[in-house]
Amino acid sequence: MMDRRGFLKGVAAAGTFSIVPASALGRGGRLAPSNRITLGCIGVGGQGNSNLDAFLNEADCQVVAVCDVDKDHLRDTKNKVDRRYNNTSCAAYGDFRELIARKDIDAISLCTPDHWHAVPAILAAQSGKDIFGEKPISHCLMEGRQMADAVKKHGRIWQTGSWQRSVNNFRVACELVRNGRLGKVVRIEVGLPTGSPCGPVQFKDAPPALDYDFWVGPSRMLPYCDQRTHWNWRWQLDFGGGQMMDWIGHHADIAHWGMDWDTTGPLTIEGTGNYPDKGIWDAATTYHFICQYAGGVELHVANGGNAGIRGGTKWIGENGSWIWVDRGGLDASPKSLLSEVVGPDENQLFRSPGHHRNFLDCVKSRKQTLTPAETAHRSASVGHLGQIAMRTGRKLKWNPVTEQFADDPMATRLLTTPMRAPWHT
Repeated sequence: MMDRRGFLKGVAAAGTFSIVPASALGRGGRLAPSNRITLGCIGVGGQGNSNLDAFLNEADCQVVAVCDVDKDHLRDTKNKVDRRYNNTSCAAYGDFRELIARKDIDAISLCTPDHWHAVPAILAAQSGKDIFGEKPISHCLMEGRQMADAVKKHGRIWQTGSWQRSVNNFRVACELVRNGRLGKVVRIEVGLPTGSPCGPVQFKDAPPALDYDFWVGPSRMLPYCDQRTHWNWRWQLDFGGGQMMDWIGHHADIAHWGMDWDTTGPLTIEGTGNYPDKGIWDAATTYHFICQYAGGVELHVANGGNAGIRGGTKWIGENGSWIWVDRGGLDASPKSLLSEVVGPDENQLFRSPGHHRNFLDCVKSRKQTLTPAETAHRSASVGHLGQIAMRTGRKLKWNPVTEQFADDPMATRLLTTPMRAPWHT
């Protein structure tokens, strides 16, 4: 196993890593003779444990290692895995590079804060590991492009935690839209949760169990407080993107799925957001932006209730008919749309056996998952572009093929996020 110092030296020197890929060991992307997928879990907080539980319930998957910069999370999760398998074999790491360097791991579950998605994902792809990665795929748009390109270059399987595509009512809604039940779609509405400002904080030393410097990682160093880390990182632009980016990979992803927009993006973006000027939570609390796609279709994204937009995803046809879907809900006008049957000769979307199950099946078959990296990147790009439009305060022109703004240096700078040395992608 390569030590951390050597691994980090490789990062700084060339952006490539001297890890023996699985193919060099004779696996060539195939499973071990036991046909059991060996999995390492990086980031084992709340959502990380939820994903881990799902994998523990799959008989052909064995969790062999866990990693977290919080020793309490790490200890508790290792113990849970060991109890599941009735042994003490699960390895525990405080540094994801040690887990990724292991040659006996087929895939990883990556559930870190957004600012820690790109570096381990690209390392894992380069080292021949398949990846189940949380949404949104990236902390900034260009990191998402780099991640999708790395997955493609190294022939890896990627599944994003945009699990709504594996749920029946979302699939049904998208099939109806795809098969023209609304006629021409002229407007789409995506309603996401509303954020909240942060109250008073007390800066202090990080708890002994947390390696705070490593937790901050590639982001700029900011003083520790209890409202900074773990769940609350989401509401800070240095680490996440607020409720908007936390949910864009769900409902905007469904909007794209219904329109068959998994490999494209908008042409123009404009909008406004309310960014707090006090406290450490600086992501937009209320927001509304409009993306216009080819053909003039408008996609409106707003916090629920703002601009009259309801939570979930709603497609509106030129004759005023509509289909709306949310978790546990499916509605339409006219109601008769809900009785429509998509025939065998029409466009039928993939019926998922379960989101984590689909990932494992694709690790074996080497077929594309339901939410591959390119799809996740395009879904997250909606939020990244909306964020940039709101922060610059002007209408932006975007080329979804080249993924560049038209003559806008300020907006272009916001496509990337500077990384604190020695980290980079």
